[in-house]
Amino acid sequence: MQRFAGALLLVAALLFGSSPALLAQQASGSSSDGATITGTVRNSAGAAIDGALVRIEQKGSSSSVEAKTTSAGAFAFTALGTGTFILDAEKAGLHSRATAVILASGEDRRHVELVLEDTKQASADLKAASHPSAQAMEFADNPNFTIAGVTDWTAAGGHGSDSTLRTSEALTRETLTLKPVQAGGASFIGDGKQSDTELRAALAKAPQSFAANHQLGEFYLHAGRFKDAIPLFEAAFKIDPANRSNEFDLVLALKNTGDFATARDRIRHLLGQMQTADLHRLAGEVEEELGDPLAAVHEFEQAARMDPSEQNYFEWGSELLLHRAVWQAQEVFGKGAEAYPKSSRMLTALGTAFFSSALYDQAALRLCDASDLNPADPEPYLFLGKIEMSSPDPLTCVEPKLARFVRDQPGNAQANYLYAMTTLKHRQPSDLKALQEAETLLKKAVALDAKCAEAYFELGVLAFSRRDYPQAIGLYKQSLEANPQLAEAHYRLGMAYDRTGESEKAKLEFQLHDEIRKQQAAKVDRQRREVKQFLVVQPGKPGEAPAH
Repeated sequence: MQRFAGALLLVAALLFGSSPALLAQQASGSSSDGATITGTVRNSAGAAIDGALVRIEQKGSSSSVEAKTTSAGAFAFTALGTGTFILDAEKAGLHSRATAVILASGEDRRHVELVLEDTKQASADLKAASHPSAQAMEFADNPNFTIAGVTDWTAAGGHGSDSTLRTSEALTRETLTLKPVQAGGASFIGDGKQSDTELRAALAKAPQSFAANHQLGEFYLHAGRFKDAIPLFEAAFKIDPANRSNEFDLVLALKNTGDFATARDRIRHLLGQMQTADLHRLAGEVEEELGDPLAAVHEFEQAARMDPSEQNYFEWGSELLLHRAVWQAQEVFGKGAEAYPKSSRMLTALGTAFFSSALYDQAALRLCDASDLNPADPEPYLFLGKIEMSSPDPLTCVEPKLARFVRDQPGNAQANYLYAMTTLKHRQPSDLKALQEAETLLKKAVALDAKCAEAYFELGVLAFSRRDYPQAIGLYKQSLEANPQLAEAHYRLGMAYDRTGESEKAKLEFQLHDEIRKQQAAKVDRQRREVKQFLVVQPGKPGEAPAH
């Protein structure tokens, strides 16, 4: 921190024209090495502001340094270390919104644009435009952690059995699919009613027209024809390289074709021109694809700080959860759920984070709440059923919610299967009525979906428990027809063959079981090692420690 303060004093002295003696005194102990943050202060009309007061403060510091802009509205702070820096500007009663800039190791320059506005009016407009159920949008609370690095997979949290851990990993992957698909970063030029033919004809008439190239590119972007969109956005960029919306759309197209390296280069160019939450979120997505989760999580955090929207909270929390920072994911999803109490996917994600920490009851409560927000949405129910089957004890709120799932969606095979499994888990050994009800639900599940391998398997288990081995054999075979990789079905089939005296068939099934389990274990181990685990530093706990 002393190095940071000395560096900022050095910059302030340079900008304010201090004497050499004073400059030497202020810069004592500082280094000229480090990163630079440059920027421009403008008004809402885009004009540069001369003499605006710019403040910079490092996160965690109680002091700030000020500088005034040049006639071109420019400012610069040099010799900065790594960390998060907060900048804002003011002049004549107008203020900019605070902008956070994260400097990672190896970065040498970042550029920001600060816009002076009536922040009181802007805040009122934002509140009026927000969802009526959302709380205040200001990101007031700093997270109680810092992501300091990554390491190879270790114990992945170390909670519960391997079966529970696999469920946690599967739910994490499914949580990521709850993200909405990004359709584009800029508004479509024109009325949106023009056809492909009309837009191509317009381009043929005016091949050097920015609008003609961009409009056709956006048409292809929204149609999912990303490879066709790229050359059009590139042509538009050559015509008007200052159009940032066009370049943003080019990044989207590049990302969707899998050209992440080029997309990252374009993003860095754009970040040198402007700082927006959408751009930082997109940068996070690209960095994750390129295998740099540390850069990705910092970009997602930056996006959430600049715009604490539901999506930005969700993206940040999902990145933490993916890389096994489960307690930190709980913190972010928890804040997101407070700000957006009507977000079903935020509560679902929070439930997954609790489950990953072996907090099964809390996980169930969040997922039950999520199912109440939109009872027609099957996702929270599917998560509920899976955590119920994996948790060591029955979870109190789950059974009535899954009963509602079946009642509201009787034609859903998964609804019938999951409720059957919950009924079996909650029943007493002597409760024959519950056993019959579960069997009826399982039969309905396979009638609705012949590929419901798990339901066939459970029916086989019930037949085996009645010592009806021929029926059990038939049901286990049907289960394996639906899913040949269901290892436990091979094992159970081997047991049933053994009971009927077919020892050679039993031996073959046991061998298949062992081979599949070995293959699956190797696959799981490979997947785990491909996911880097975050190193987390918490206040008052110096050094780095693996996320738990």
